[in-house]
Amino acid sequence: MEIDLERVLCRVEELAPTGCREFRLGGGEWPARGFAVKAGTEVRAYLNRCAHLALPLNMLPDRFLTHDGSLILCTAHGALFEKGSGYCVAGPCFGASLERIAVQVVAGFVLLDESVEVAALVARFD
Repeated sequence: MEIDLERVLCRVEELAPTGCREFRLGGGEWPARGFAVKAGTEVRAYLNRCAHLALPLNMLPDRFLTHDGSLILCTAHGALFEKGSGYCVAGPCFGASLERIAVQVVAGFVLLDESVEVAALVARFD
């Protein structure tokens, strides 16, 4: 099996049960960013933008989760999101959701799904 290296986001083993991995989409000084997170046995990926004011969720690299690792935390506003769905369960954007990015796991790697149009996604941030 051949893996498209341009679609590799991280290794699954980098996603400890309470860990996340940030990734860049595109290039330039201010590229779009996302992050991958383990939700039970599944891997999910989201744009790194709070559903409240479209600010980055994290202040430190790869730091997206609450202390116990059960929820995604927006450090700017304190909003809390479910890892499996991106749904906001508390905070100023209650009821909204993070924007999900389709991924797949192949041979231990988390890859952008082939359905993801990277250029179109990145163009929204230019």
